[in-house]
Amino acid sequence: MKRFNSKWTAPAALLAFGIATLAASAASAADMTPISVGRTTSASGFHIPSYIAMDKGIFKKYGMDARYRSMSGKALLNAGIAKQIDFVPIPGGGSQALLKGAPITFLVGQSLISQWTITAHKDIKSVEDLKGKIIGLGRPGSADYDEADIVLSRHFGMEPGRDYKVISFRGEAERIAAMINGDIHAGLLTFPHAAKAKLAGFQVILKTGKYLPRIGGSFWVHNDYLKANRKTAKAFVHAMAEAAEYMASNKEGSIDVIQKYFAMKDRREAEGVWEEVFDQYGPDLPKNLVKSLFESRVKRMIAQNLWPKDKPLPDLEKFVARDLIEEALTERGYVRGEGDYLQPKP
Repeated sequence: MKRFNSKWTAPAALLAFGIATLAASAASAADMTPISVGRTTSASGFHIPSYIAMDKGIFKKYGMDARYRSMSGKALLNAGIAKQIDFVPIPGGGSQALLKGAPITFLVGQSLISQWTITAHKDIKSVEDLKGKIIGLGRPGSADYDEADIVLSRHFGMEPGRDYKVISFRGEAERIAAMINGDIHAGLLTFPHAAKAKLAGFQVILKTGKYLPRIGGSFWVHNDYLKANRKTAKAFVHAMAEAAEYMASNKEGSIDVIQKYFAMKDRREAEGVWEEVFDQYGPDLPKNLVKSLFESRVKRMIAQNLWPKDKPLPDLEKFVARDLIEEALTERGYVRGEGDYLQPKP
């Protein structure tokens, strides 16, 4: 009994099917818009939605052929301003660059709270026990320095240099290594890295998110890119919104991504991270948090003589693609919620 009612033999039919499939794939790939997405060299808890968008095919769903460009935060900042990367998730450096005249615009959010922890040796039981100790932070002016500085000074009356010493490390893995070696007593770590540190015998003594709502990992683009590629920029907002929704609703899939990007051997680590932050992401850029971001940056700039002490902030809304954000999120059925930001309908 013949299996094919056609003039093609079985091998020829399979070959024809394969050619047709390849042609369809090629056509599909040709329809995709290539984009470059910035990624820090160390995985960051602020950036988990972008990892989900990449790993779960969400960028592709919205017609974007996304490729990572991985480098340090400062290098990402410079590359974005130089138009060498399309989408850059460095809001702190971006805000300072804007205040100095850089032609960039904030496009979409990721994290809505500060995700840093101060994780310390077991003999340090409280924040007050850090007095006289050495803490591993990032470089001055970066989020992994400023947020510890803000919380410790504002809520505990502790100032760097006076109440505790600081050693700056480029990455969180280096801080954990220094804690293990006994070079520092505590380190500023995001939730995923704090989970790793816990397995090494350390403990979290402070979560900055308890004191500091903020926009973290927010993406910005060069003004020229936004002007020439508004449709793609809007698709990027849609993709990031869907990634945040995925994070909130798909526990197992999100844990898969966390475990992969943070190289966690023990799945329980990744599950612990998800439980801490699964509902703390959103694509909107709330006005009060944008203001807070710029105010904290100006404070640092004043101390460095980079901003006149009595000079007010400019109109910050001109730095945000508010119309595009609201257009995309309204299409998704988002409504105003607590904190006056757009979020999915309950």
